[in-house]
Amino acid sequence: MAYRKFKADQLFDGYRLHGDDKVLINDDSGKIESIVPASEAGDDVQNFNGILSPGLINCHCHLELSHLKNVIPPYTGLIEFLCSVVTKRDFPRDVIDQEIIKAEKEMYDNGIVAVGDIGNTADTAEVKSKSKIRWQNFVEVLGFTDEKADENIEHYKQVAQTFEGQKSKVKSQNRTSLVPHAPYSISPKTFKLINQLTKNQIISIHNQEHPAEDELYKTGGGDYLKLFKIFGINKSPFPVTGLSSIRSVLPYFNNGQTIFLIHNTFMPEEDVVFAKEYAETNGLKLVWCLCINANLYIENKVPPIEMLMKQDCPIVLGTDSYSSNWQLSITKEMQSLKNKFPSLSIETILQWATSSGAKALQWHKDLGSFEKGKRPGVVVIDSKFETSKRII
Repeated sequence: MAYRKFKADQLFDGYRLHGDDKVLINDDSGKIESIVPASEAGDDVQNFNGILSPGLINCHCHLELSHLKNVIPPYTGLIEFLCSVVTKRDFPRDVIDQEIIKAEKEMYDNGIVAVGDIGNTADTAEVKSKSKIRWQNFVEVLGFTDEKADENIEHYKQVAQTFEGQKSKVKSQNRTSLVPHAPYSISPKTFKLINQLTKNQIISIHNQEHPAEDELYKTGGGDYLKLFKIFGINKSPFPVTGLSSIRSVLPYFNNGQTIFLIHNTFMPEEDVVFAKEYAETNGLKLVWCLCINANLYIENKVPPIEMLMKQDCPIVLGTDSYSSNWQLSITKEMQSLKNKFPSLSIETILQWATSSGAKALQWHKDLGSFEKGKRPGVVVIDSKFETSKRII
């Protein structure tokens, strides 16, 4: 059997960072054979500048919005951004398809091997059926009122079935689940239906991106009323609980789900404590997904990373979409994390981008680390986190 051998300035195995004295050995199918001292590796070792890493995991993306690249300007604030996504996302179908193809290729080329991808439609299904990337499809439900909850769920079930139909054609390892969009777009009955339909599945929800989300549940007012008017809704359709949004909606879930909390830019520590305690008591697993470049693009804010780490929250990384980012690059997310939080170790950031993401998406048996028998992909990342390139 033929083997390929790789060496770089540093080697990150998914957990620890090693120096330039280690060589990664793969068989010709991409399966990891071993990591050995350079002195024992023999000939034909390929040398690279930078960090040799397992393939990168993008836990939050909206591939279907790739046609919105450069359409919505940065720093609009979340409410105006959401209004723009709703009113500006309709493009000719050929343009949408073309941009989806380009964005998928970009992620593949820069070393992303698995994606947790949000979709309100099945626009990305065909591209994903041919992709070498592994996809967790989050079919995102929007449902403002209880009256239309059953009708809305049936619609999104059809979207999910389209993805599953494509999967059956190609025998892929992709998965599909229904997920709630956000606390400000899902009615109580819709939450309950999603809970029933997602037993033991991986789901996601956009969480506390803006203070108005909590205000909506505490008082029934706030800036989200501007968004509702686009849908012909003149007042908040959601119950006033007097509590924050996460305290109001997390109790709808009790069915063994793994829940990705996305963004968390304005999540206070007391809500983190509540969420962790609720999850432990009710058999849920929570994962905090950070998309720092999207937070900077929309609000010019950063998530409370030191607090999340203090609370021992499982952290993973995402890019969000081209409507809210300058690129779809986990490497650039790592760069921004290091720039904004210089005390973060490179090892920690790389863990979030590889083994932590693979574990959260439950693909850690194959992806996320250089361990014998896995096929995690191999990526070279330059030492400043400027660029990354897929090798395998």
